[in-house]
Amino acid sequence: MRPAGLLALTALVAAGPAAAHVTGAAHPEPGWTFDPWLTVPLALGAALYALGAWRIGRRSTGGRGVRRRQAWLFAAGWASLALSVVSPLHEAGERSFTAHMVEHEILMLVAAPLLVLARPLGAMLWAFPAAGRKALADLGRLPTLHRAWRTLNAPVTATLLQAAALWVWHAPALFDLALAHPGWHVAQHLSFFVSALFFWSAMLDARRRGYPLALPAICLFVTSLVAGALGALMALSTSPWYARYAELGLAPFGLTPTEDQQLAGLLMWIPGGLVHAGAALALVGQALRAEPGGQGHVPAR
Repeated sequence: MRPAGLLALTALVAAGPAAAHVTGAAHPEPGWTFDPWLTVPLALGAALYALGAWRIGRRSTGGRGVRRRQAWLFAAGWASLALSVVSPLHEAGERSFTAHMVEHEILMLVAAPLLVLARPLGAMLWAFPAAGRKALADLGRLPTLHRAWRTLNAPVTATLLQAAALWVWHAPALFDLALAHPGWHVAQHLSFFVSALFFWSAMLDARRRGYPLALPAICLFVTSLVAGALGALMALSTSPWYARYAELGLAPFGLTPTEDQQLAGLLMWIPGGLVHAGAALALVGQALRAEPGGQGHVPAR
């Protein structure tokens, strides 16, 4: 994903998880969230993609436009993002740290990689008039922006940024601050989602950008250890870390605040670690198949 693409994708799609905490008031029972500050950015992102894909299809020779695989990936990523911030899961996160953790995991481990794989920039750009497409393309070619993109999208840098976002925001003082103030909650979710976009873009585009596949594989294994260590600390803790959840008393399903935190830690530790480890193994397998002696090599006749 190129610089202008990440900017457009962040502005249009990350607005959803950010806005979810600007106007989300607590309800007695978790319900669907249809606040316009949340639904409008999500609908706008889907509309831009659909309009752009339709225009590309009309202009392409033989009616060949956006690949069906990419369209399905975008639809899955968009649906995952919408699920995390529109479904009752979002409001349940105000009462349960486990539900909150599931929301974060969907944002970072499902929606972000699917949207990166979909490469929606081309379709979204075609939703704009010619002058708008040219302005966005010129923006992406600015030397300062290009250098910043190259730095932030490097595998090691992206890995460090995501690890920092995870550990810093899960510090009790900052997490309680985010729970108490909508503005800080916006910053927290944007940090998680944007750092995940950078991370998965760096991992999935590494080969195309000339990095050896061993590097993103190592970064993925390291991330599984870093996130897993944080989850393990939560899961093994015998007291709740966050005052806001501790003050609420019993979480849904009758869990105590400590049990709720332990379950949330297990979710970050095991399923989250498996996603990163599985992606690393997939890259290792891809690298082995690309080797001359690999199983996928077809000798020249």
